[in-house]
Amino acid sequence: MHCTVVERELELRLILSPERSVPVPARLSYRTDDPYAVHISFHINSEQPVHWTFARELLVEGVFRPCGHGDVRVWPTKASGRSAVLMALSSPDGDALLEAPTTLVSAWLERTLRMVPPGSEAEQLGLDDALHQLLAR
Repeated sequence: MHCTVVERELELRLILSPERSVPVPARLSYRTDDPYAVHISFHINSEQPVHWTFARELLVEGVFRPCGHGDVRVWPTKASGRSAVLMALSSPDGDALLEAPTTLVSAWLERTLRMVPPGSEAEQLGLDDALHQLLAR
């Protein structure tokens, strides 16, 4: 099965306090062979990039309204008069609050949604075909 990847380089803001943030180069990735997930890689003063994977649906919903709980929470906001998406990420290694421009995230999400529309993700995995082949034996 052919895999297509949709990527977007962008600059996130790591929020350190209400008045202080630092730029963080990041990459959004979506793979048709992992159709339910989005992947974010970013550098924050470490040798290796930090990778996070979570549900594409969570990011889609988070552009419009607060959602998620636990390790990943996403919600829209206004920052310096611009629309932004905030992502709160928690792990045993620490917590991070990241801000991304809504226009860039939305445009990238639109590309992923055109490629694999919501509700059609399972078709990308080929589970029905594999099960059919297995049962045909």
